[in-house]
Amino acid sequence: MANDYPRSRRVADQVQRELATLIRDEVRDPRVGSVTVSEVKVSRDFAHAEVYVTGLGMEEADSRAMVDALNGAAGFLRGQLARQMRLRKVPALHFYYDPVFDQGARLNRLIDEVAPDNGSQEGP
Repeated sequence: MANDYPRSRRVADQVQRELATLIRDEVRDPRVGSVTVSEVKVSRDFAHAEVYVTGLGMEEADSRAMVDALNGAAGFLRGQLARQMRLRKVPALHFYYDPVFDQGARLNRLIDEVAPDNGSQEGP
């Protein structure tokens, strides 16, 4: 999906902002907890949007279950987007698990294990 077109990028940014709010306020599925919408990629013809999400404080399996729940609610969310955005065509939403936050947390744990915080020592 090409995002190197200014209008595609603007639409993707707006979809990302609106979806973050809609998921937080409108989705009542218990599998959907605290969600971060990390990236949205909109196709050039605005027919499809890839939405990358991760659950904050969730294990990978729970995050993947959350993605399944969001894909189940994609039609509802698309309808809500259509009411809020002024687009001729609102893209079909496809949710994907984004492991970037989990990888970052894993790296932080590894760094902490190798180099523990030396805040109590005074520098030269």
